[in-house]
Order: sequence, then C-alpha cells, then structure tokens
Amino acid sequence: MSMIKIENLTFSYPGSYDNVFEDVSFQLDTNWRLGFVGRNGRGKTTFLNLLLGKYEYGGKIISSVQFDYFPYPVPDKSDMTENVLREVCPLAEEWELMRELSFLEVDSDVLYRPFETLSNGERTKVLLAALFLNEGHFLLIDEPTNHLDTKARELVSAYLKKKKGFILVSHDRMFLDGCVDHILSLNRMDIEVQSGNFSSWLENFERTQESELEQNERLKKDIGRLRQAAKRSAEWSDSAEAAKFGNGPVDRGFVGHKAAKMMKRSKAIEARQQQAIEQKSGLLKNIENAENLKIFPLQYFADTLVSFSDVAALYDGKAVCKPVSFSVRRGERVALEGINGSGKSSLLKIIVGESIEHTGTVQLGSGLIISYVPQDTSHLQGGLSELAEKSRIDESLFKAILRKMGFERVQFEKDIGDFSEGQKKKVLIAKSLCEQAHLYIWDEPLNFIDIYSRMQIERLIEEFSPAMVFVEHDGAFRNKAATKTVLL
Repeated sequence: MSMIKIENLTFSYPGSYDNVFEDVSFQLDTNWRLGFVGRNGRGKTTFLNLLLGKYEYGGKIISSVQFDYFPYPVPDKSDMTENVLREVCPLAEEWELMRELSFLEVDSDVLYRPFETLSNGERTKVLLAALFLNEGHFLLIDEPTNHLDTKARELVSAYLKKKKGFILVSHDRMFLDGCVDHILSLNRMDIEVQSGNFSSWLENFERTQESELEQNERLKKDIGRLRQAAKRSAEWSDSAEAAKFGNGPVDRGFVGHKAAKMMKRSKAIEARQQQAIEQKSGLLKNIENAENLKIFPLQYFADTLVSFSDVAALYDGKAVCKPVSFSVRRGERVALEGINGSGKSSLLKIIVGESIEHTGTVQLGSGLIISYVPQDTSHLQGGLSELAEKSRIDESLFKAILRKMGFERVQFEKDIGDFSEGQKKKVLIAKSLCEQAHLYIWDEPLNFIDIYSRMQIERLIEEFSPAMVFVEHDGAFRNKAATKTVLL
C-alpha cells in the first residue's frame, strides 16, 4: 500500500487567467477503486494529465507508482492485436492475457486479427485487460463506457470490481456503483474524497447541500434582524446623546452613560451580524444549481405517431437483427435495447428519413414533425449563434438552456469544434429542446454528459412526457425515462 499525495496543486492553461485548480490538497490510497465525478469542463481529464506529467503546475504531486492511461493510444491500428497488447504489457505471460480476456468474455481469436477490425467495445475490453497486467501500475481510466452496450457495461463493471488501484472517470451511475469503493468529487470550489460508491456519495452530498441551504436561510433572516437591531440601538444612542443639550436641567452623566450603553449594544449586535455574514459566506460554495429544463412538444392529432411491422435493417442485403414490430403513441417513450451492431441506430435513422435498406413496413403519421439528436458530433462547427440561426431556433432560449446545463458565458464566444465531447452533446440536446416537435429521436444522447445534466434531463422527461424513441445504455436513465422497451 502507498499513497498519492497532492499538495497545494495550482494549474491554469497557458494564456488563461482562470485557474483550473487552486491550492488543492488531498491524498489517495493506491489500493482504492476511485470513481471520479464532476461537471463537464471542470477539469477531470486535466487532472489525469497532470498525474501523467503532461503539464507544468504549481505545488506537488508525490507518488511512488507509475500511471497508465486508458484509452491507450494505438498508433498503428493495422497491426495484429497481439502485437498491440504486447506493447501495452510487455512483461505479461500469454496465459495471463488469455485469462483476463476470458474474464471479459472476449474470444482469444481477437489476438490474431488486425486491431482495426475489432469493434469499439472489443478494443475497450482488450486494452483494459492488458493495462491491468502491468503489475504495480496505477490506472487512469477516462470514460470507458462510451462504446459499451448495456451488457458490456455490466461485464466491465464486474471486472473492475475485482481489481484495485485505479481512478475511473464515468457518468454512468449504475456502472460506478458496481465497481468503486471511493468517490473523488471535483466540486465547484474544491476536490473531495469520500468512502463508498456513487449512490452513497450523492446521498451525503445532497444532504449536506440541503442542510446548508436551510442554514443559509436562517442566517439571512438573522442578518436582517441584527442589522435592524443595530440600527435601532445606534439611533437610540444618538437620540439620548442629543438629549443632554438644549432640554433644560438634566442629569448629563446619566444620559451619557445610557447613550454609551446603547452604542456598546449596537457595536455588539454589529459584531454578531459580521460573524453571521462570515458564517454564511462559508456555505453553499459547492452547490450545483441544476435548474429544471423545459420542453414544449407539439400535440399530435392521432394516437399513433410511428408504426413498425416486421422491420429489420439490412447491410449488404443481410438483416443485422430479427424483425421487430412496435408502435409509438402519444406520450410514449420507447427505448431500443440491444448489443452493439444490432441495428438500433439504423432504426432511428429510418424514422428520421434516411435511406437505409430494411425489411417490413414503417408508417409515419402524416405531417409528423421530428427532432433528432444524432450519436455523432463531428459535424458541429462554428459559433452557437450561427447554429441557432441555421437551425431556426431562438438563440436566447438556446443559450439559456445551455447555461442551465452548466455552460459558462465564456463558452458562448468559442467555436463549437473546440468544445469537449460532453459540451457538444449538450449543444445537440439544447437544440432539440428548442425545437417544437411531435416526436423526439435521440441516439445515445448522454455519451460524455455529466451526472447532474443526466438527472436534469430525467426530470424534464418525467414532467413533460414527450413522445420519444431513444437509444441509451445508461441503465439508470433508461429505467427512469422509458415507458416501453423494444429488445433487438
């Protein structure tokens, strides 16, 4: 057992006036399984890169372990997978690699295929298996779930639970709960380390915020009451002091004593007021203001919006899944579930009108207006104002939604192409929320999106009940949002 010690860590990017981290100190045990959570753009990947020594920084990072990073960069994807993994873990025996692959239910035949022929899910599994064979290393795992379907997420989570010595960046709550024993939380004003899984951390975090909100309200009332009391005492003192003169014969000593007493009381009340203000200033520094989002779906005139009858997507004339039949009615939220490659995205693209060969019959309601969030974000370029104008949505509403989802105003001046992947996804979702539609089609909308925004979107869907067809491997979100599941 050894420790990773962070002492007075301060870091900002060159040319930036804002510190990503400022005078941060904490320590981690290298045997812990740490889940790393926080808002998009707050610095999770930056912190991992600091551990890897990629940037210069102030303060100290003290560690006796070597850090490895996932996703591991593979420069030549045409090389055989076995050669790629030999580079990742050069000291591992072949039987050890076979054992790890079997834990992840990966056929050993993948070793003898070019790495580029592996699916994204297979690449994730084989690289994790190889990295964990580097004995004594500490693994930094950055969002491994983005290319994993539901079953693969369960499998990888169970695999990680058997390991130790890693930091895992993930926004999938069920995935985190299945494998971590500590949470490293990147808050608004500090970094916090807490024992337990994500659910226990969230419960403690929300309880703390609720308690601080109540205390904040009490102190606001106290400060107002004390301010009025201090003002009254000062006025009484001034009035009593003035009464010593111009009112005929009076006991000026007594009046002066009374005035001094009132002034002393006023000063005491002011001191209590200042103490309450200082106490209040220490509250709510980490509160997450996840305001409620809104959507205004159009009401369709008929009960059924979309109907599928024996539909299967075809590639090169071959069906990628068994034919499915289902319908989407007003207020229904249909989740498509299945392994990667089973045609989920293809079915969504058929609904939005893309020319994809398929069997069976698809019927769309007459005049149906659809809002679509694609899985891919690579087409996003230019400014937010430009995107709003091109999409014919209200720019003010668009930016207001993004602010509610954690965007800082400085982001509004940047090119969308320079946004993080999570921020790009939020742009697509905010755009969709601005579009009045009968039906919302969302393809893996939550990839890279932080936990707070996921819960915001869950509340939105529960409140407004838009008709939807979506694909999402986050089990917690799917369980909350879906009214019906279609298994491919």
